[in-house]
Amino acid sequence: MAERPARLNTGSHDLPVGPELAAFMSGGWAPTPLPEDTRVPGFGVMEARRARLSARFPGERLIVPAGELRVRSNDCDHRFRPHSAYAWLTGLTGEDQPGHFLVLEPSGSGHEAVLHARPRSPRGEGDDAFYRDRRHGEFWVGRRPDLAETERLTGIRCVHLDEPAGLPPGRNAAVDPELASCLSELRLIKDAWEVAQLQLAVDHTAAGFEDVVRALPRALGHARGERLLEGVFGARARAEGNGTGYETIAASGAHACVLHWIRNDGRLDPRELLLLDAGVETDTLYTADITRTLPLSGRFSPVQRQVYELVLAAQDAGIAALRPGAAFRDFHRAAMNVIAEGLAEWGVLKSAAGELHRRYTLCGSGHMLGLDVHDCAKARAGTYLDGVLEAGQVLTVEPGLYLQADDETLPPELRGLGVRIEDDLVITPSGARLMSGALPRSAAGIEDWMGGLREGGSPGAV
Repeated sequence: MAERPARLNTGSHDLPVGPELAAFMSGGWAPTPLPEDTRVPGFGVMEARRARLSARFPGERLIVPAGELRVRSNDCDHRFRPHSAYAWLTGLTGEDQPGHFLVLEPSGSGHEAVLHARPRSPRGEGDDAFYRDRRHGEFWVGRRPDLAETERLTGIRCVHLDEPAGLPPGRNAAVDPELASCLSELRLIKDAWEVAQLQLAVDHTAAGFEDVVRALPRALGHARGERLLEGVFGARARAEGNGTGYETIAASGAHACVLHWIRNDGRLDPRELLLLDAGVETDTLYTADITRTLPLSGRFSPVQRQVYELVLAAQDAGIAALRPGAAFRDFHRAAMNVIAEGLAEWGVLKSAAGELHRRYTLCGSGHMLGLDVHDCAKARAGTYLDGVLEAGQVLTVEPGLYLQADDETLPPELRGLGVRIEDDLVITPSGARLMSGALPRSAAGIEDWMGGLREGGSPGAV
């Protein structure tokens, strides 16, 4: 078979640019400078963060990349989100950062921060990237700051991305485990600005949960009601912030027993429960992580209430264990003791001793929260999982029971029920503050809240 001519290979579907159009595109553009006083959010705390990192690696060059674009399909990329450590150190969180990197250059007793960034696309004769470069041209992806503007935005000296070409040698956070661990550990304790950003994310998320409840009548009549509800929450997340902090879990019926159910393609049955696990990510990239399990009819059945109240008692026990100096694992152990005792009382287990309860609950009961939904995941075990809680840490408490539909160790009436209750808390000097208290947690409170929203009201949380 003869080889097809190269002219049949499709690259861009755009028409060629001729000399006349190129000349016309090269002039007549007004200047569009950013306001002189524009700064990244959190500008005042970034320098101190970089100094803390500098102190850990004296005399070493440190490189923290923003990350690269990833292809979704053919010539379409996923939306870009900078790496959390890069955002934490620079305050730059936009979609115009792919390929950029921060370098901390050894300088005297510390480091000088240097940001390697892609400047604006010049608009003039001999440079047509601003309208022809699909990945970085400003006509395609939007305006970005020039180097001088980026310096003002961040307070960091900026150089062209190609000076020098490529990444210099040094510790690179993308591949150096020690540097990655250090960056995670530095982020374990949130400053006041970060806590405020997380509270904003929580507040937007609570509003998104209200949107979902109001949309239930419409979703109950849709062939893929789970996905409709995912979209409703996603609209709130995009309207109020950068989007969702992770893929929304909208799991009804037995789907709620799948811990990370994100297919969200199921029909809703008013006799069943909906497990909604979702979080809004702010424009500064801090995310909430909240779960509520809701009766789709608006009222829990007796069996649903039985399971729900056991999980709630476990969550209460976990929250009560939060305080500075407590082992990180303590709140999980407290929650699991309640779960195991409850399963034994129901006759599902012969005894609350041992670890057999894990068949029905599986995962840990919480994690750190921040720029990542599972924040600070590169931290060493001794400073996180096997460490102790400290004031300023933000975490989730989220015990659950996942009673699989095909589990013959369970009585038939319990099979196919999945319940998780998840809240976000900040450790205080004397205990913990519930950040997501705007959403009700008790069974009665959920029923009243749902009823009020369906009637057009907005009653207070219980």
